Amino acid sequence: MKKHILITGAGGQLGNAIRTLAGDYGGAGFHFTDVDTLDICDAGRLAGFVRARGIDWLLNCAAYTAVDRAEDDAERCMRINRDAVRTVGEVARAEGIRVIHVSTDYVFDGRATRPYREDDTPCPLSVYGESKLAGETALQQVCPEAVIIRTSWLYSEFGANFVKTMLRLGGEGKAVQVVSDQTGTPTYAGDLAAAMLAVVDCPATVPGIYHYSGDGLCTWYDFAVKIMALAGLDCQVHPVATRDRPARAVRPAYSLLDKEKIKRTYPVNVPDWETSLRHCIRILTHHHN
Repeated sequence: MKKHILITGAGGQLGNAIRTLAGDYGGAGFHFTDVDTLDICDAGRLAGFVRARGIDWLLNCAAYTAVDRAEDDAERCMRINRDAVRTVGEVARAEGIRVIHVSTDYVFDGRATRPYREDDTPCPLSVYGESKLAGETALQQVCPEAVIIRTSWLYSEFGANFVKTMLRLGGEGKAVQVVSDQTGTPTYAGDLAAAMLAVVDCPATVPGIYHYSGDGLCTWYDFAVKIMALAGLDCQVHPVATRDRPARAVRPAYSLLDKEKIKRTYPVNVPDWETSLRHCIRILTHHHN
């Protein structure tokens, strides 16, 4: 039986990463949508879409991710990250389809001294973090069968992200200042996309919250230094403290995610963050040359 998989938010990093893998993924029909083709806030339209195409799985990659802007745009942020997610869950429950929803390390306050596990108490510090936590809660209330995957520091060859910003600045030869007191793990969108498809492939779905990110840990400063080195850019990277680089939204100082649960439950691959970064930079620099 051919599976029909709906990807919402397909224009973002993760949606594009799934699109890249879809070609090699046999036996499935992929339906890539974005807000202009399918508004997931509209329950009627969403239900009609899934019914008309016989959708089996909905991979929700749609999100409001402008972390700093969200502080002054809370209503819109909540509409996309909480209300639309609830709608997705309600439609999925009513239509009998499976959901994988993506959440974030920003649901935590970053005060932990060991990697965060799925059952650790969330305590978001920002409107964005609050909205993502509210989305998780709403989804679990209306669709307890859903799989929720929290991830961190997402980057890819698509869209705007830290890796592409660093490559641009490094290419301009400007010295850059990067915070050195926030610790976590970069996650390559291609790895997360592959993990999501591994969940889809599993004969039995185990619902609940899971953590997935690259393996290992680093600070944003370490990440930047590694990007410059791998890209062969002669660019000075200077470490700075978060307090010297004030941002509108507060970031968790420590957001390492414990991946044991997803590794035990699903056949996912968790590559070392440096290995995946090397792969992504190879793609990006190859495209430019």
